[in-house]
Amino acid sequence: MKKDAILSKIKTEKVVALIRADSPDGLLDCAKALAAGGLTSIELTMTTPGAIRMLEKATAELPDFLFGLGTVLDTETARAGILAGAKFIVTPATRPAVNELCQRYSIPVFCGAFTPTEIITAWESGADAVKIFPAEFFGPNYIKSVKAPFPQIDFVPTGGVNENNVADFLKAGAAATAAGSSLVQAKALKDKDWAAITAKAKAFADAVAAFK
Repeated sequence: MKKDAILSKIKTEKVVALIRADSPDGLLDCAKALAAGGLTSIELTMTTPGAIRMLEKATAELPDFLFGLGTVLDTETARAGILAGAKFIVTPATRPAVNELCQRYSIPVFCGAFTPTEIITAWESGADAVKIFPAEFFGPNYIKSVKAPFPQIDFVPTGGVNENNVADFLKAGAAATAAGSSLVQAKALKDKDWAAITAKAKAFADAVAAFK
């Protein structure tokens, strides 16, 4: 899948499901549960033990999904993720070297930033979209404010996005969003309550559909 198609799919689906877990156990079933609710763009974070091995397994077993690697801090991790099959890379902060490597491999990279200076630095260093993190502190109004001087930059707010405000973030100008604990709740993941995760995913997908 080429870079433009990956970015187009994420912008169309509008929600990247962020899975952060204490172990890789059940992550494939979690991904299937999210897909059953309408979400197939999934970010596995490096804070999950065995994340690279799980990414390699997930991309092999579920080739129609978009799996990305998140919480990437350095080029070594980014390259390992890409070789394991990551379709996109996400950083929690501005990491120009990671952006450069992803551009070299033609892999989309969402670079974390918050202030206007960080946003333009991330963009100028090669980010395909800027992950506004943490987004919960100022909410959709902040997205609207920073979008005004940076209309050319795609924003992906992360942190505090839920099924009740995802449409507000999109209305404010976000190209897409990312949701973690509000979508994949720790208890549901631990209990393997896939029905609950599917229901949450559907709530997000329905909210996006209503926005469109």
